[in-house]
Amino acid sequence: MTTARVIAARVIAVANQKGGVGKTTTTINLATALAAVGKRVLIIDLDPQGNASTGLGIPRTRRGVGSYDVLFDDVALEDAAVVSDVPNLSIITSSVDLSGAEIELVGATSREYRLRQAVERSAIEYDYVLIDCPPALGLLTLNALVAAHAVMVPLQCEFYALEGLSHLVRTIERVKRSFNPALDIHGVVLTMFDKRNNLSDMVAADVRGFFGEKVYDTVIPRNVKVSEAPSHGKPVLLYDMRSSGAQAYIHLAGEVLRREKRLTA
Repeated sequence: MTTARVIAARVIAVANQKGGVGKTTTTINLATALAAVGKRVLIIDLDPQGNASTGLGIPRTRRGVGSYDVLFDDVALEDAAVVSDVPNLSIITSSVDLSGAEIELVGATSREYRLRQAVERSAIEYDYVLIDCPPALGLLTLNALVAAHAVMVPLQCEFYALEGLSHLVRTIERVKRSFNPALDIHGVVLTMFDKRNNLSDMVAADVRGFFGEKVYDTVIPRNVKVSEAPSHGKPVLLYDMRSSGAQAYIHLAGEVLRREKRLTA
């Protein structure tokens, strides 16, 4: 186990091994909301699909050096970061090379600490680094959890939500024991909430009963503007600020900042 580190930025991994739960959407819109109140934010797109890069409108031609190079070629975060159209928000993009990273990491030295070491080497002072994890509990997600101070878990309001979440919680506990004792769950954010559907209310009640105060008060509704925004290469806060989805992410950012103040006091 490596020695304790001091990193100026708060590093939050946005993780859930299940796909389609609003993980990337939460990452880019939370980052945008934090940047809007003056926080300096970096997203690390650690998902080979590169949806966070696409959702911020970063064209393929600007994705030359990215998260793969940070992990394997010791490229500094400041040399890989691409400035987005959102003031105060940059992103380290994903590339097709990242799709083979899981296999390459198996035989790599310090394979669990690659991302953490990169964050420690960073010369740029961010307030927040948000890591968009792939929808799997492999070595890429493990790197994110080892690098992070906390984990945010987007959870879709559906029948099997808690079943998958229990697996992630066990993984987080293992990472705490073996690699990163300071890691904790920052919070669980309920996504794709449909107020017309009784199931959403039942799932929300179950999750709050299980996790208590770890669940954010803010609930992200199922909203067409949230779904449309990525195809325009914009966070929903830029695509339609007045939409219920955008307003929900603004409230979530406020809640995250209040929770951060308590955690870092």
